[in-house]
Order: sequence, then C-alpha cells, then structure tokens
Amino acid sequence: MSLDALIESLPEYAKDFRLNWSSLVGQNTELTENQKWGTLVATAHAARNPRLYAAVLEEAAQHVTPEVINAAKGAAAIMGMNNIYYRFHHLSSNEKYATLPARLRMNIIRAHGGDQLDFELWCTAVSAVNGCGSCVDSHEHVLRQKGITEEVILQAVRLASIVHGIAVVLDAEAATPTTAA
Repeated sequence: MSLDALIESLPEYAKDFRLNWSSLVGQNTELTENQKWGTLVATAHAARNPRLYAAVLEEAAQHVTPEVINAAKGAAAIMGMNNIYYRFHHLSSNEKYATLPARLRMNIIRAHGGDQLDFELWCTAVSAVNGCGSCVDSHEHVLRQKGITEEVILQAVRLASIVHGIAVVLDAEAATPTTAA
C-alpha cells in the first residue's frame, strides 16, 4: 500500500494525523529533502509498525538516495541501542555508571556514509521517539553548536511525533477484533 493510501486509510478518530501529515510532509520548508525523508525513515524504523515502515521506505526511495536511506536506518538502529543504555544512566541514581566505559561499538555514528548533521538530526528524532532525554540533549546540543536552528530541530521532532502517532493507531487498529455482521 502506498504511503498516501496508508495515511488516508487512518480511521476518523485519527483525522488530525492525516491533516498534520499533509502540512508537515507535503508543505515542509524547514528541512531539506534528505533531512525530511531521513527523519521519516529513521522514526518509522523506531516506531516499529511494519506497514508504515514499508510504505515510508517505498516512498523515500523516490525522493532520496539509497545512501541516505541506509544512513537513516543506521541512526535508528544505533539509537535503539544507545537510548536504552543512556536512559539507564539517566534513570539510575548511581553516579558511578556514568564513569564506566560503555564498551558498546558505535562505529556507524562516524561511518554512515551520509551527511553528519543530518545523521545527528535523525538521532535526535529517534531519541525523542524512544524517550531518552540524555540522547536528545546530547544530539540537540551538537546540532545547535553546528548552527542548526531550533526550527529545523523541532520540525524533525514534529515529524517523529506524527510518525509515532500513526504507528500507534495502526498497531491498535490491527489488534482491534472485528465483529461479525
């Protein structure tokens, strides 16, 4: 199913998602195409809904290169690990954990083959989806130091919130039992 058809198939109670999708994806001005579609790929990956992820990948392939898509997937994958690890640091009151080495390989952060600032933006958006304040703060700080505006960062987070909301609706609807007529 195409991405547009999937968005249009959302139930009436999720009409806001259709409206937000139209304005945030269709009329976006803050993000480049790579930033927009990379954010959509990375956050759909993080949101874990197979139908949404497949539709986003199919549509993204029409707008950006395979390298951008793979870098966005890499951002989602590494944040899937890092968000758990660093969220543990944040949630634990034991300060010693922050002094110990992570001992986790994170090579993709430097060797993803895409634009470094776009990758940081995608990591920020995925960290918002995954609820890791430490990672949101760290990646947002790097973006701001490199001159990315709050408007650009917030636009990526808006996209992340819409993608996540759509995934939640699709998951709930798939789990809803159908009644016999």
